[in-house]
Amino acid sequence: MRIPVNTASHQYEVVIGNNILTSAIESLHEQLPKVDRIFVFTDKNVWEAGGDYFTANFPYPFEVNVMPPGEECKSFESYKEAHTFLIENKCSRKSLLIAFGGGAVGDLSGFVAATYMRGIPFIQIPTTILAHDSAVGGKTAINHPEGKNLIGAFYQPEAVIYDIHFLSTLNEREIRSGMAEVIKHAMISDEVWLQELLSIHSITNIPSVQLASYLKSGIEVKAKIVAEDETEQSVRKYLNFGHTYGHAIEAAAGYGGLAHGEAVVIGMVYALILSERHGKISREFTKTFLQFAYNNGYPFDAVSEYSFETLEPFLVKDKKVEYGAMQFVLLHSIGKPFIQSIEVAECREVDLEYRALLMEVCK
Repeated sequence: MRIPVNTASHQYEVVIGNNILTSAIESLHEQLPKVDRIFVFTDKNVWEAGGDYFTANFPYPFEVNVMPPGEECKSFESYKEAHTFLIENKCSRKSLLIAFGGGAVGDLSGFVAATYMRGIPFIQIPTTILAHDSAVGGKTAINHPEGKNLIGAFYQPEAVIYDIHFLSTLNEREIRSGMAEVIKHAMISDEVWLQELLSIHSITNIPSVQLASYLKSGIEVKAKIVAEDETEQSVRKYLNFGHTYGHAIEAAAGYGGLAHGEAVVIGMVYALILSERHGKISREFTKTFLQFAYNNGYPFDAVSEYSFETLEPFLVKDKKVEYGAMQFVLLHSIGKPFIQSIEVAECREVDLEYRALLMEVCK
């Protein structure tokens, strides 16, 4: 399967399939002959799980830089070390950087590619469900201790190669985290698709063919939005549904304390409560979704562990804040998102409402 991504700055394809790494890389022959060297950025866990398959199936010589796992690799120190690795190994503007890993590896690698010698080409080879979202669209970033993804750039890859062979190595938590972004894509685009997802008995046990179909649908939603708004001036903001409160919880927990998708689901419930006030989402639907998420193992205990006073500094420093007000993505109804400015006082009210709802539903 090939999905085109057509942005104002660059056009490329997302290639999806099983055991396609060799053929997909070889299909990029028009770009690769111009490359003098290839550098692969990955993390310790990904390389241990998938390095043998990658090495056996990657058709060209490469140098590999193995970084710390998870959000730890999105630090200033890892960013500096990545540049040092490229400099010491004589990476040039004609070299190619490959991001082989999950969302954190892709974010860090993309930002390094965007800034090394003012920009070198890179390819995303995602290995997680979560990365079906982060690998597409050209958002790259590292974290600051004061907030997630505050330092970065929009920089599109040359291609995204999604070999679902790598998904076989994921544990239940990684699957659960990744499915959060699939659910988000359904929430902002298609009520029928969302209801299909909510009817799944266990989102950590989806047949591979069905999962590939869901991933394709999610990528198509993102590709359509990114084509219309590459640098998040308008409709691309809809992709942040669940992320404002979710990022605050994620930051409060310390990066890696909560999986990104776990935090996003927590944030989606918060956004649904706000959508009851400003849109036409019913309390019945919010409770249904919360029950579904709780039954599937999303860790809502994290909400009770952090007071609103703890979360507030992260909320007000979120990169989506404009003119002092927080910009939340809400839903008029399922599939119909919009942006709403929310003041801190209302955020506090909804936080209290959320905590009461958790006591009611998650008994």
